[in-house]
Amino acid sequence: MKLLGIGALALLPVVGSYLLYWFWVPEDHTNYGTLIEARPLPHAPLTLVGGKPFNLQQLRGRWLLVVIDSGACSPDCEKKLWMIRQVRQAQGEELRRVERVWLIHDSRTPDARLGQDYAGTWFVEAQAEPILELFGPQGTRRNHIYLVDPLGNVMMRFPENPEPRRIIRDLGRLLKYSSVG
Repeated sequence: MKLLGIGALALLPVVGSYLLYWFWVPEDHTNYGTLIEARPLPHAPLTLVGGKPFNLQQLRGRWLLVVIDSGACSPDCEKKLWMIRQVRQAQGEELRRVERVWLIHDSRTPDARLGQDYAGTWFVEAQAEPILELFGPQGTRRNHIYLVDPLGNVMMRFPENPEPRRIIRDLGRLLKYSSVG
């Protein structure tokens, strides 16, 4: 009987670890953004505001912070543009690995002031383009900031009204541990 008890006691950690590994899902995670099923960006030709031809593949090899909104750019839109600019700047010497993209989902032309205030952001006309479908349902895609990896896959979505510090931390962690981009 004692031998059986000692054997059961020896097996308890093994059985316990097996059960935890297969059946326990931790509720906490380290990333702030929501990981989404990676979807590759199409090679479709697009146009920058002003009519210059553009293809997102030109930015391949860089991390992309993407905002989708109207060319009229409401205060919420401007806040997101400001936020992705600040998130990029906060990356310090790694900022060269990050680009900012504004996909304009309608035919409205952005105010020229936005081009000056957010210089370096790619203002891309994307109305009626299949690329928009990669970013989720039409009603919700403009509520989020998206992250595209250097291989050209949409892979993370940040919540509506995000906390910039937490986006900075997520992106910083990705830049630190990624040798791509």
